[in-house]
Amino acid sequence: MNTPPPAAPPFPQVQTRSGVLEGALDPARNVMAFLGIPFAAPPTGERRWREPQPPTSWVGVRPARTFGPRPMQRPVFGDMNFRSPGMSEDCLYLNVWAPAEPGAGGRPVLVYFYGGGNIAGDSSEPRYDGSALAERGILVVTVNSRLNVFGFLAHPELSRELPHGASGNLGYLDQVEALRWVQANIAAFGGDPARVTIAGESAGSVAVSAHLVSPLSKDLLAGAIGSSGSILGAMPPVPLGQAEAAGAAFAAHLKAPSLAALRDLDAGTLLEATALPHAPAWTATLDGFFLPDDPAALYVTGQQARVPLLVGWNSEEMNHDWLLRGEAPTPGAFARALRLRFGDRADALLQVYPATTDEEAAQAATDLASDLFIGHSTWRWAELHRATSGQPVFRYLYAHPRPPMSPAVQHKVPGLAGGLMDRQDADLPALPTPRGAVHSADIEYFMGNLSTNEVYAWSAQDTALSDLMQACYVQFVKAGDPNRPGLPQWPPFSAGSEEAVMHLDVRPEAGPEIHRERHLLLEAVQGQEPLNGKET
Repeated sequence: MNTPPPAAPPFPQVQTRSGVLEGALDPARNVMAFLGIPFAAPPTGERRWREPQPPTSWVGVRPARTFGPRPMQRPVFGDMNFRSPGMSEDCLYLNVWAPAEPGAGGRPVLVYFYGGGNIAGDSSEPRYDGSALAERGILVVTVNSRLNVFGFLAHPELSRELPHGASGNLGYLDQVEALRWVQANIAAFGGDPARVTIAGESAGSVAVSAHLVSPLSKDLLAGAIGSSGSILGAMPPVPLGQAEAAGAAFAAHLKAPSLAALRDLDAGTLLEATALPHAPAWTATLDGFFLPDDPAALYVTGQQARVPLLVGWNSEEMNHDWLLRGEAPTPGAFARALRLRFGDRADALLQVYPATTDEEAAQAATDLASDLFIGHSTWRWAELHRATSGQPVFRYLYAHPRPPMSPAVQHKVPGLAGGLMDRQDADLPALPTPRGAVHSADIEYFMGNLSTNEVYAWSAQDTALSDLMQACYVQFVKAGDPNRPGLPQWPPFSAGSEEAVMHLDVRPEAGPEIHRERHLLLEAVQGQEPLNGKET
């Protein structure tokens, strides 16, 4: 007698404010996935460069088993791959992974913003998949937002048109709209809207640091996680007038004399123009609305969200070539690079980044490049939040290098900031061999998605470290504290405590901050605000 095939798992349904969604169930993990959920109307046609509008409701059941289109972007980062069906201005979708069994009173929620320098990225990237963390008892939401010219254009005419009288931060307003959608709908998926933690890496981490000081989003949050970057130095905001002038110049190069003429241009033309030298930087704008003041001033005066923060960066955020401009790493080359960049402050920097041998020069140049690129801005965020928020800060340094590449992908070579390039396309000199954990290398570990990245030959050590990092991540989302029995003790870096950092490596352990003098000197060299009297 023939045995009938096993029954297909049921398609779970959820009633949202806009209509009924039908997702998919992973019976092995007991996790539901709802993909490609519209949280705002398509920002197309006359809605291009307008604030996100409410989504259109639907009648009947809407399938939610495929990702929505990814935002308009050029292929600039070799470590990005997408599961989305294509690219479109119609990109304002999010995804929800949730335990199939509801928790009493609702489960805590993690909302994750992708990295990519505000010019690339998508919530469908496999490394951001929420299944592994949802299996551990939380809800995970990944969010699309507009990028580059579509999300960060400032323009005088656009500022007059928008209801808040300023332009430049539509990509961030998309994220605010997604957070509002979570508040209104996440309970239907089994989530608790009062326990929403936001997280992100690189530009996503910069976004998290911005949302903590924005009056539009800071009251929607119960916690924050930042990995490699903050708005306090990485991708800093631009004054509105300066941003508008850059946008107007960009439009002039496109021979678009008005906002209407810009809207008449097809999306592909606009996107290709972002690659030209005259394109703006696509960073945040000090618009007086999403950002009411300079973010550093808001943190210094304690106007940020009073929530726990888990924050850190990687041991090699950038390589020494970035600082030495291709020169071989020698003490002389390092000293010359410092004098060219910092003038008479170079000698003081050489005291805290010492380089008396070629090996020391390579390490010192790597360390300084990493700090200048993104590490110092993250350090500064931790310092200011612990000084003025009254909430605990848990700091980490991720130091575990990636394993060797798998033999099947030997056509790839390392690219800038943790990315990859095809060997045949890499006409630039080879980058230095990594000396630590490169930029973005931590994502798959924290999110539990090593198996989705087939580039590297993951080992049992990698799996064990990822398990621990996921456990800390989830525990922080649940309790605002990564500590629980069975995990390494992670002391808070809270106001009045001694400095403490969790070193995430094969043998994770907490220890003192060992390079504090570097960051204090960078504060002075870069002329930043004093750290609430803690600059010495």
